[in-house]
Amino acid sequence: MTALTLSTAATPGLRADAIVIGVAKGAKGPVVAPGAEAVDKAYDGRLAGVLETLGASGAEGELTKLPSPAGFKAPLVVAVGLGAEPEKDAGFDAEPLRRAAGVAARALAGSRKAAFALPVDSPGAVEAIAEGVLLGAYSFDTYKENARDAKAKNGKAPLAEAALLGGKPRDAAHKGAVARAVAVCEELNRARDLINTPPNDLTPAIFAGIAQAAAKEHGIKVQVLDDKALVKGGYGGILGVGGGSAATPRLVKLSYTHPKAGKHLAFVGKGITYDSGGISLKPAGHNETMKCDMSGAAAVFAAVVAAARLGLEVNVTGWLALAENMPSGSAVRPGDVLRMFSGKSVEVLNTDAEGRLVLADALWAASLEKPDAIVDVATLTGAMMLALGSRTFGVMANDDAFRSAVHEAAEEVGEPAWPMPLPEHLRKGMESQVADIANMGERMGGGLVAGLFLREFVGEGVTWAHLDIAGPAFNEGGPFGYTPKGGTGSAVRTLVRLAELTAAGDLG
Repeated sequence: MTALTLSTAATPGLRADAIVIGVAKGAKGPVVAPGAEAVDKAYDGRLAGVLETLGASGAEGELTKLPSPAGFKAPLVVAVGLGAEPEKDAGFDAEPLRRAAGVAARALAGSRKAAFALPVDSPGAVEAIAEGVLLGAYSFDTYKENARDAKAKNGKAPLAEAALLGGKPRDAAHKGAVARAVAVCEELNRARDLINTPPNDLTPAIFAGIAQAAAKEHGIKVQVLDDKALVKGGYGGILGVGGGSAATPRLVKLSYTHPKAGKHLAFVGKGITYDSGGISLKPAGHNETMKCDMSGAAAVFAAVVAAARLGLEVNVTGWLALAENMPSGSAVRPGDVLRMFSGKSVEVLNTDAEGRLVLADALWAASLEKPDAIVDVATLTGAMMLALGSRTFGVMANDDAFRSAVHEAAEEVGEPAWPMPLPEHLRKGMESQVADIANMGERMGGGLVAGLFLREFVGEGVTWAHLDIAGPAFNEGGPFGYTPKGGTGSAVRTLVRLAELTAAGDLG
């Protein structure tokens, strides 16, 4: 991952491949943002005009390259748009800084060092820029032949080093901001790697092994239930979904504890390492990206490890419900009835509504420990994508105040989210003649129906929220901001922030 340093060095004498500056969108044209004063001075105060001549407006995500002025050791200036100029005496919000740093870091792939002279007026700004650099520079090249040699034809290694100008190397708050960014972003990028890994190299057993190795490294207690243990324990949902695959299912429990913790959070992740739809086979064109159906489990895994690395004063338990959904002679069929870990029976009407089945078992297991709150994360429904698009995840809960808190935490860290209801009238559509509940209900409002199904498997009196990240978990379009093409690591930062708020006593 890109190495970060804090620097108070003068911009002209800094040895680097490029200097990154910010440009905002002003009322009368582009405006050079704070941090770029030395560059602007070298252009005789006419840098904004030069940028405008080159077509720059300051719009968010816009990138303009120009030669450095005379006297600068770095040969290139990279001006990146920050969006609208803030009100007088107000600084830039964290998210525009994060996105701008991400755009620049990605554009500078192949460079050894870049100096980021973006606006820094607080430790929060330092952290936002650091996060943008670390997430924007991400690249998944494991399976590319030229990745083994950055100098090979067409091969470009990620930006090797970023100096954050304006950051104070001896300031505890600034150093702490960078340390937090590194811990969270390294784990988020690990989640991206898992999501991008082809399903032949990430079976439930392999995923469980990766979790075990990370748990050992960071002092996290881990328990793995294999298929035999799942049968003995009566985990009918996970076993039903995984029954059609030669790659047997797993339930992984990760437990991070702190001796001073007064609260306990449980995170539950859907981990379908490949989803063919099972007997209810997905149509052509819908299978190619289904390696990403374990994004929820990846997010939970990353968040628990990040909490451990940050030493948060809160107990965090992560549950990874891992299975591969495949059609075969042993696969669950439409019309089958599964006996879940909770004891409830479920009529399976559609084997492609499998995520809720594995989550149901893990939610009940988490509920038995009586945590202060449970948050599950899942690429659960196409209906949520229809409702909220590809960049926003839905938040449902059995407690309005907790739903609002989760939504606010997501927005605070720059992950677009939207609170969604759980309309009681939709529960009727899941009534079954032969079982306690069916795994399908009304087609309209399908994302809400899935949330209502999950609620049935949350223990009485346990506060719970459900994040449907089907849209933002996997980016099939071009990269933007600090978000790459492919796995995004959606919800990791939200979960970490929830753990931090709980540790601080600010989450109820």
